[in-house]
Amino acid sequence: MIEIISQPWPWYVSGFLIALIMLILLLMGKRFGMSSNLKTICTICGGGKASDFFRFDWRKDSWNLLIVFGAALGGFIASHYLSDNTIPKVSEATIEALSEMNFSSENAYLPKELFSLEAFTDFKTVLILIIGGILVGFGARYAGGCTSGHAISGLSNLQKGSLIAVIGFFIGGLVMIHLIYPLIF
Repeated sequence: MIEIISQPWPWYVSGFLIALIMLILLLMGKRFGMSSNLKTICTICGGGKASDFFRFDWRKDSWNLLIVFGAALGGFIASHYLSDNTIPKVSEATIEALSEMNFSSENAYLPKELFSLEAFTDFKTVLILIIGGILVGFGARYAGGCTSGHAISGLSNLQKGSLIAVIGFFIGGLVMIHLIYPLIF
């Protein structure tokens, strides 16, 4: 059983399971989304004292907090107990493109130049991470949800706003990686 769980699953198995979960949530009248949990957490911490936006009955959405907890716990279990820590192969063209932007050729999930403790001594890196975090947070709030909420939940519920948001995410990602990213690095 561990052998089956620890291997990558085919897209049709994962896709079916995601669709099944979305169907169950739809039948229960629930909506999935990760960024909505930030609103719930802020409300629990007393955000309603600072803004009317955080004045709502968070208990009706508390079930969604289990998704955040499950994602964190599942990620920890998968990375520590179900992974052999092999890094996927990256194409030579990608390695060359990254080296032109002064990223090391070491194969890793997170570039050391951005996500190591030494990176926090570089003002430019800290500034990029802070501005990026603010933009992502503002964008998720302005779009009425994050990429997972719109792409998985919103599209499966045939919401027009989610379709527009997902198209915007793709266009924004393409503009970022092809136009803005090379200017930064």
